[in-house]
Amino acid sequence: MDYVESVLEELKAKDPNEPEFHQAATEILRGLRPVVEKHPEYERAALLERFVEPERVVMFRVPWVDDGGKVRVNRGYRVQFNSAIGPYKGGLRFHPSVNLSIIKFLGLEQILKNSLSGLPIGGGKGGADFDPKGKSDGEVMRFCQSFMTELYRHIGQDTDVPAGDIGVGGREIGYLFGQYKRIANEHVGVLTGRGLSYGGSLARTEATGYGLVYMVEEALKCRGDGLKGKTLIVSGSGNVAIYAVEKAQSLGAKVVAMYDSNGYIYDKKGIDLAVIKQIKEVERGRIKEYAERVKTAEYHEGCRGIWAIPCDIALPCATQNEIDGESAKLLVKNGVKLVGEGANMPTTLDGIAVFQRAGVVFLPAKAANAGGVATSALEMAQSSSRLFWPFEEVDAKLKNIMINIYHNMDRAAEEYGVKGDYVAGANIAGFMKVASAMMSQGIV
Repeated sequence: MDYVESVLEELKAKDPNEPEFHQAATEILRGLRPVVEKHPEYERAALLERFVEPERVVMFRVPWVDDGGKVRVNRGYRVQFNSAIGPYKGGLRFHPSVNLSIIKFLGLEQILKNSLSGLPIGGGKGGADFDPKGKSDGEVMRFCQSFMTELYRHIGQDTDVPAGDIGVGGREIGYLFGQYKRIANEHVGVLTGRGLSYGGSLARTEATGYGLVYMVEEALKCRGDGLKGKTLIVSGSGNVAIYAVEKAQSLGAKVVAMYDSNGYIYDKKGIDLAVIKQIKEVERGRIKEYAERVKTAEYHEGCRGIWAIPCDIALPCATQNEIDGESAKLLVKNGVKLVGEGANMPTTLDGIAVFQRAGVVFLPAKAANAGGVATSALEMAQSSSRLFWPFEEVDAKLKNIMINIYHNMDRAAEEYGVKGDYVAGANIAGFMKVASAMMSQGIV
């Protein structure tokens, strides 16, 4: 058994009930095999064992009181995975599905994503099994205050800087920041994704979706093509999906389908994004309402059918494992040429294999959705220097970062003999920087 497989076997034995973490570790470590073979010193230093073991895991209870006066208890997490190249950086996810396996998989991916950004930030992730949907502002505030009452002990602008993720938007970040400031008695950049009135950055809301499309456009440009005239499917209807659609449409693409957790819409004339924004951002409604307002649209219950719609490009922007092997085969059958991951690990290992065998350009999440954390790091820079950059400046820096990530993973894949394999290329390009830092800092 080689070094990579022995590390994976040991990891699965130590953490037997963490399937999402196993999936992420398998995809990453197997992609690093060419690197490990070239650097035997990594095995002597047990580098991979240290890489897949978090530096710290914090798990805690979060008691709060609902509007009816009933005491509720949720579970909170913060996984501080790797600080070799900078303070821990990664979002907080509030969703009923949150457990340690999901937070660890997200944290492991975050290490490489942050490294790929070229900015000095390490990897971490956190969250809670709390569902903000259907909760009043008062209930969300009380939960956030209780959550931060424990979390504040473990974070800091030079230690760990959380941000938002699924279920944690501007409202939640505001409540979390307010409680941190209240307890710590300091107004510092300890959270990113803050409101513009108290230290946030322009373009942060748009960053992940815009960044995804900037990378897709660069990949097409390098093949003598572009987004103009292309038909797209974008899964999800949250922040990432909405702004991926906005940027894709601005570059001449036609987006024909989107979904939320209940079902999907198909509009052969192209999605009217203004209607989507009204429903999802203003009314906090369900996507089926789009079909009630736009006569050319169809609504279908369930989400899997979206992958049967013919398209040139698919951008999964909802959640992990939304494209499995069968869905990938449907996309290939119907002519997909490029898949760009806007969500975290939205494609299963089987799905990735289908795309790669078919010659589909596959841009993995740790590279393609790095725009959000990259802009969060730009927010950190603005906070540290007490500056506020205009939208155009932040957007230009974001675009440059995404283009650089694409070319870095392209070069890494070619250098290690797997040209065109951007999964391996992203893993290698991100890992090499972290590995160098870890080796330089000794056995820690």
